[in-house]
Amino acid sequence: MLTAGCGPLSETHRDPGNSHQVATGAPSGRAEAAITITQGRVSPPSGWLEVAEGRLVAITVTSDVADELHVHGYDLAAELRPGVPATVRFTANLTGVFEVETHRSGLVLTQVAVR
Repeated sequence: MLTAGCGPLSETHRDPGNSHQVATGAPSGRAEAAITITQGRVSPPSGWLEVAEGRLVAITVTSDVADELHVHGYDLAAELRPGVPATVRFTANLTGVFEVETHRSGLVLTQVAVR
């Protein structure tokens, strides 16, 4: 699944002591995250995206190198082309913690915790 465009994480609270992200849900009922990969570094640093079961999730990744984005558990993938944002969208209908990573470079981008 490859789509384009997505805003920043909705209603986000960041704990300055770690890299965790908590999505409390936007009025639209959607949790969104924007992640950038530059020279092998993930920004913002890998953390958690907590989502209520049934919410829509959109994760947009922009990379400076070709790779493949993968959401474990949901088995979603998107081709990453240099400089072109790629978005995976899904309904959080499985509970648990699911890693979002790049396949070729093996970078952990975030973990989606569905409760």
